[in-house]
Amino acid sequence: MLNKNVGFELNSKGYLVNFDAWDEGFAIKLAKENGWDLTGYHWLIINFLRNHQSEYGIAPDHREIIKKLGKQINPTGPCTREHLEDLFGQGGCELACKMAGLPNGHCRGA
Repeated sequence: MLNKNVGFELNSKGYLVNFDAWDEGFAIKLAKENGWDLTGYHWLIINFLRNHQSEYGIAPDHREIIKKLGKQINPTGPCTREHLEDLFGQGGCELACKMAGLPNGHCRGA
């Protein structure tokens, strides 16, 4: 969980309280705490999650991420939920949603 001393207000489950308070530094700090450097694939998903949240007010289902971004995530074959877990760890979508600063819960269906 992101260290609460970094200046972002988190709820009891570690999600950012204020969606608009997010910046790239938030995602980078959370990634570092998990031992990762964010790649272009991470940013592709994080930005998709933020745009979806802004437009629809909810996180997308992991199947929607795969449908919309699958060819970009895995251009040589079908993209699967395991690809998300390879990028964001077990439960892939939940940590991706946290990194994207989504305010409540995790990706539906994850």
